[in-house]
Amino acid sequence: MTPSTPRSQPSAELLAALLRQRLQPRQLEVIDESAAHAGHLEASASGRGTHFRVRIAADALDGLSRVAAHRLVYDALRPAFDAGVHALALEIERSPTPAV
Repeated sequence: MTPSTPRSQPSAELLAALLRQRLQPRQLEVIDESAAHAGHLEASASGRGTHFRVRIAADALDGLSRVAAHRLVYDALRPAFDAGVHALALEIERSPTPAV
């Protein structure tokens, strides 16, 4: 898809729904930061739906390496990327490891 191709822009609600479905997060915040990227490559004219920040904590991510945890989140969000998400800032909060 080229930047000029019309498409339905993903929303924070879509990303949240995909993450809830796949990862059942303990904590989740999805912020659409697209307006801050107006004029950048792949930014939408509407100022929405291309750049997001996700803050997430989920049992499924605890104990994984940073790369593995990011892959799991990106896999869950594949439909959103296919629909036009261009950039994702990802903040993963993990449960503290119990002291032994």
